[in-house]
Amino acid sequence: MTVVTAERTEAVTMLSLTGEIVARDTMSASFPTGGRIAEVLVDDGERAAEGAVLARIEQVQQEQALRAAEAGLASARASLDQARDEEDRLSELFERGAITRSARDAAADRYTAAVAVEAQARAELDRAGTALADCVIVAPADATVTQRLAEPGQVVGAGQPVLELALGDGYDAVFDVPEIALATSGPGEPPDIRLAPLDRPEEFVRGTVAEVSPVIDSATGTIEVRIAMDAPLAGLSFGDPVRGSAIQSAGEGIELPWSAITATADGPAVWIVDPATRSVSLRQVTLRRYESGKFVLESGVEPGEQVVSLGAQLLYPGRTVRADGG
Repeated sequence: MTVVTAERTEAVTMLSLTGEIVARDTMSASFPTGGRIAEVLVDDGERAAEGAVLARIEQVQQEQALRAAEAGLASARASLDQARDEEDRLSELFERGAITRSARDAAADRYTAAVAVEAQARAELDRAGTALADCVIVAPADATVTQRLAEPGQVVGAGQPVLELALGDGYDAVFDVPEIALATSGPGEPPDIRLAPLDRPEEFVRGTVAEVSPVIDSATGTIEVRIAMDAPLAGLSFGDPVRGSAIQSAGEGIELPWSAITATADGPAVWIVDPATRSVSLRQVTLRRYESGKFVLESGVEPGEQVVSLGAQLLYPGRTVRADGG
């Protein structure tokens, strides 16, 4: 028989899962107007500085419209200058009594109309410039391209995503956590969350829970949890796998190896060894939880008592045992 002495220890729970590194702030880049893509200047994983051109659609019509608007504005301004000069000249003649009031008023009306035409031409030029600018996607801030969704020659509609961008340098990690793991997490201090590459577990950074999805995936029974990383991990970028471990104190308790558990009609039990007579007796216990290779007791065993940890299937009440180890 193998016998262990029950000891009260600080219980620690740990959950390890594999997740994916994602961007903290993302956006979908698209053209405000539809058209045929002329070029996409970035690929997946490339960095782009703020203001850098990322993609263009064909802009022949927009360029022609801009030139026409510029010509229209030039013509409107020439007509406005002419109408202003005429209005000034006729006003002077009217003051000297050389022309009638109706002639002076007609010149004033022509000047007012020319002002309106010039204003409309400026609005047309602004609209044509905006339409031409809408043919180009520029980076709104320093960003990383996480996904390229369209290729040159492809016709896209207004607002159709062309690029997925990760803004800034913030990193998060996303995990699909089993529902039971969140339902059974104990109260107290938040867990110590560590994130590390799969092949370098000793190189880790810490993280904090940023978001817990309120929806359970009905297919997998998991909940998406987003962890904000305190710092980036060397050699890892968006889309790379990462190992996350959540370590949390569960309070003091008595831990016993899994082989010590047995059962009666009333529930879980363990074999207790009387240190004086070396005889065993079966005692009911209350379990707090199961863990890998062991279980934690809520009650039923006191510190210092001896418990049979191996060979329980050979025992009966009152049998004398001799411990081989423990």
